[in-house]
Amino acid sequence: MTYASYQQLTFERRENGVLLMTLDRPEKYNAVDEATHSELARVWRDVSTDPETRVVVVTGAGKAFSAGGDLAMVERMTGDYDRVAHMLSEMSDMVYNLINCDKPVVSAINGVAVGAGLVVALLADISICAEDARLGDGHVKLGVAAGDHAAIIWPLLAGMAKARYYLLTGEMITGAEAERIGMVTKALPRDQVLDEALRIADTLGTGSQTAIRWTKRALNNWLKAAGPIFDQGAAYEMLGFLGPDIVEGAAALREKRQPVFPSTVAPA
Repeated sequence: MTYASYQQLTFERRENGVLLMTLDRPEKYNAVDEATHSELARVWRDVSTDPETRVVVVTGAGKAFSAGGDLAMVERMTGDYDRVAHMLSEMSDMVYNLINCDKPVVSAINGVAVGAGLVVALLADISICAEDARLGDGHVKLGVAAGDHAAIIWPLLAGMAKARYYLLTGEMITGAEAERIGMVTKALPRDQVLDEALRIADTLGTGSQTAIRWTKRALNNWLKAAGPIFDQGAAYEMLGFLGPDIVEGAAALREKRQPVFPSTVAPA
């Protein structure tokens, strides 16, 4: 099994069946464009069938884990039904392929993680986060519903009260606060994050593979049971890309100003 076809993700094989996967667009803070999104959607199937891999550690190159969806990609999707329909299909693949991946996944969240990048960071089986990293789902600030992974995993991790607050406001939280409310497994000083993730991966890679994989499969039935919640959230997000609020949200983000969403303007 090789990963030569991947352009936005890089791979390094380590001892004990550990595969280190890196989101590798450091000049863009590992923002997710169409190519990266496609690769993140299909990589988990390749990992599942890779006989040399027992556990995956995923991290970001440079200072960020992932700055979320690339703004240029957002603008290309806006109002484009075919692009939106394709993205909905890939979004489902990303979430369900990660949930169904036989091998355990450890995220090493070395910096900011938002949007599509946060899907991988939080759906990982174990998440190690920098204390000063900033995490958040800012979909509502862009003018679309919090789709992706948000509705399926945030309430399970942090409880409904916290999930509602952060997903409805779009506020960011630090890694330290994310650990406190149960969003991530551990929060550590930034320079210790990858080492700890790799240490945990070695433990998983040298443990009983059947026991670990079957335990993951059983636990992830919580997520599979919530599949209709994800499907609805993802569909609502994509529906928003065909409305007027996303146009204003993207423009405001590019112009670095507060948006004035059409849905807040009273009819004449």
